[in-house]
Amino acid sequence: MTVDLTAELAATRLLAIIRGTDTAAAIAAGTALLAEGVSIVEVALTTPGACEAIEAIRATAPAGCLVGAGTVLTAADVADVAAAGAQFVVTPAVVESIGEAARRGLPVAAGALTPSEAYAAVRQGASAVKLFPASVGGPAYLKAVRDPFPNIPFVAVGGVGLAELPAYLAAGAIAVGVGGPLVGDAASGGDVDALRERARAFVAATRP
Repeated sequence: MTVDLTAELAATRLLAIIRGTDTAAAIAAGTALLAEGVSIVEVALTTPGACEAIEAIRATAPAGCLVGAGTVLTAADVADVAAAGAQFVVTPAVVESIGEAARRGLPVAAGALTPSEAYAAVRQGASAVKLFPASVGGPAYLKAVRDPFPNIPFVAVGGVGLAELPAYLAAGAIAVGVGGPLVGDAASGGDVDALRERARAFVAATRP
């Protein structure tokens, strides 16, 4: 069954981004995030054993949670993450994986920074546009890019911490994607208890 990624992002308003240096630590981080109420998690393919981590996290994920793959660049990447059970893909730019994922029925949050890129991403089949890096222009830039494209769902990613989060949502982002400020070094063997505490804070901040 195809996942409605846009609806899920709009409902939970938070996408956790796991990017680490250790497979087991990435799995532990993802499991902890889901246990603390974060319901949408992506594992970046720059993480060693990312596909293994996706498969393991999804195997124990609570009902209704989504586990996907990030930094998906090529058609081969799409094939790999689909085989691992990824339920959605995320890209850092307008790349060939968008069309391939859409062809396979995998929803895509495609990375874009400019209006031209955002439009191109949607034309290639993206379900949502990941404004990245959002910190370049901040919430005001997000609003400016959204104005001509009111029907494109934007997710603000890059430099979004707890302090910045409310302004991006107020500017019209359907959700925020958070890596370092949420996951910290937990996906590289760091403190998972600290991750759990941050996760609770982010979940509270993104709930209506």
